Amino acid sequence: MLIDTHAHLEMLEGVPEVIQRAEQAGLEKIVAVSSDLTSSEKTLDIAENFPMVFAAVGIHPHEASTMNDQMFSEIEKLARERKKVVAIGETGLDYHYMHSPREVQVSSLVKQIELANRLALPLVVHVRDAHDDVIKVLKEENRNNLKAVIHCFTGNYETAMKYIEMGCYISFSGIITFKNAEEIREAAIKIPIEKMLIETDSPYLAPVPYRGKKNEPAHVKAIAQKIAELRGISFEEIEEETTANAKNLFSFGTS
Repeated sequence: MLIDTHAHLEMLEGVPEVIQRAEQAGLEKIVAVSSDLTSSEKTLDIAENFPMVFAAVGIHPHEASTMNDQMFSEIEKLARERKKVVAIGETGLDYHYMHSPREVQVSSLVKQIELANRLALPLVVHVRDAHDDVIKVLKEENRNNLKAVIHCFTGNYETAMKYIEMGCYISFSGIITFKNAEEIREAAIKIPIEKMLIETDSPYLAPVPYRGKKNEPAHVKAIAQKIAELRGISFEEIEEETTANAKNLFSFGTS
């Protein structure tokens, strides 16, 4: 059984059918991730209606400039009170699009790290053209053995190991199947398998052979198959290891 550790289900049409196709593809669980307060509420509604779906609530770096104290309090309330919440995020830093100023993004990231620490929840981290600053902030704020995943990893092996040395997991998306992703493939081959997760980042980044189509959790199987091929091991081993890793990171409980 597979676990898609990062999907934006609230952005997909026909969620019941999406969930059904995921089950048919051999998925056990999906972590539905949020980008702001509205999507956090929608994501939780989905999670509470489908047993295999769990939620992460948080503020994406693109939305950091919209975050105020009231919004953050609402996010914290959701995380404290709703049982299907298994993580905070996605948060992080994105210096590629710069939809929010750097200092605002950093402030939002720090607040969400503090929240994750308070609630003993893992952190889902988005990084784009900002590895040095994310590593710096995580090192400065990691006071309570914070658990985190670097989602949709796009760095090289050396960068991956810097995160892993801090205890982070590295999550690979459909990008690993793209033509110009040699550095990412090298990282997927070399990192310790016990620190590896897989994700779709649905509805984005559909893997080969689904390029050009809207991505969905069922396609995580193609990502697992590609990593197995790269590492020269069986699909079943990737399935077993990444699922165990996801269960170690996220507090799925007995659901």
